[in-house]
Amino acid sequence: MKHTDPDVAALRDHVDAHFPAVQADLEALVRIPSVSAAAFDQTHVAASAEAVAELLRGAGLPEVQVLRSPRPDGTPGAPAVVARRPAAPGAPTVLLYAHHDVQPPGDATTWDTDPFTPTQVGERLFGRGAADDKAGVMAHVGALRVLAAADADPGVGVTVFVEGEEESGSPSFSRFLADHHELLAADVIVVADSTNWKVGVPALTTSLRGLVDGVVTVEALGHAVHSGMFGGPLLDANTLLARLVATLHDEVGNVAVDGLVTGPEPEVDYAEADFRADSSVLDGVRLSGEGSLAGRLWTKPALAVIGIDATSVAHASNTIAPRASAKLSLRIPPGQDPQAADDALRAHLEAHAPFGARVTWTPHEHGKPFGAPADSAAMQAARAAFAAAWGTDPVDIGVGGSIPFIADLLESYPDAAVLVTGVEDPDSRAHGANESVHLGELRKVVLAEALLLREIGRPASV
Repeated sequence: MKHTDPDVAALRDHVDAHFPAVQADLEALVRIPSVSAAAFDQTHVAASAEAVAELLRGAGLPEVQVLRSPRPDGTPGAPAVVARRPAAPGAPTVLLYAHHDVQPPGDATTWDTDPFTPTQVGERLFGRGAADDKAGVMAHVGALRVLAAADADPGVGVTVFVEGEEESGSPSFSRFLADHHELLAADVIVVADSTNWKVGVPALTTSLRGLVDGVVTVEALGHAVHSGMFGGPLLDANTLLARLVATLHDEVGNVAVDGLVTGPEPEVDYAEADFRADSSVLDGVRLSGEGSLAGRLWTKPALAVIGIDATSVAHASNTIAPRASAKLSLRIPPGQDPQAADDALRAHLEAHAPFGARVTWTPHEHGKPFGAPADSAAMQAARAAFAAAWGTDPVDIGVGGSIPFIADLLESYPDAAVLVTGVEDPDSRAHGANESVHLGELRKVVLAEALLLREIGRPASV
């Protein structure tokens, strides 16, 4: 595929013509507060699924269903949308994945706009889910609309799978794949839930870290006691927890848990100035760990305390706290088995129990890391499509975050090629306040996906 291909220019014209409707439909999806966390109203998740189903019907897919499978505890999973146009005999099938559920909005006072009122400021559209991942939904819808308007049969079967509980850990995902195995079978799987290198430079995600998380609890007393009467010989559980957490990293900030895997250094690095700007690091704060920034983000373990249960300042009394807990999030690079990482973390915590305190580790979620071959036919087709859409070659990147269900997809469809793409950029702030998508980048993603579908449909492309 050449950058001067007249078909590319024609498809770009169709993208430009349809993009106002793509943006309007994205805004309509953002207005639906489809938070899949159990504490939120799940009728909004159901409404979001119906809205996505209607969009896919409008994009010309003849088979559209809203489906659920049970979670491991037997409760119904969130509604997912599956839409299909079966392949002609001998043609490949492409599965296009995204999710329509979103993270909780968090503290509304930290947002500059209402989280569920889509607001355009310059080239960015702000709102919860505007990037993660309702922009991914609209990338699929937009590409299908563009191909239909151009009367450009991509030559492939298309299945669109829009999940409804990715932001809650995809608890029914494995069962859903088992229940609908034939329905979702594909030769190429495109997961639109990652990020690009920066605005103006596309990326293909070739590695993702996996995840192990859980709660560590430190207990020192059977009940709280007076801090004046008993303080001195006794350390409170908050202090003991702090001392335990401090053992998880060495003096320069490397993860200090024995038994964790470290991968090779990536070929591309992340400039420190860009990282500081993208992550909002305060002036004077030193970065942790050793090696390249890209390596620390993609191919080394990372361990964070993401929550603490302890007496709040507002409710503090003059007592020695008997127990305290922290939720730990351990990101693991490709090559690391999640259970082995969990075992290593448990062993470290128990071995470093401060002052003989009782330490209990309760594991929660496990997610496998992902590493993709860089030279597959599908990857080559994606590089050609991205280069044509952006006018510059894509960068192969790792991502420090986790998409655990990719391992489930590969287990269910071991012969499928998985492409991990996305609409986000370093300033999208997914999961945080002021989440946004760059509309110019979304426009390019729509074009790139239309080109990718056409490229995969060519003989010998997969």
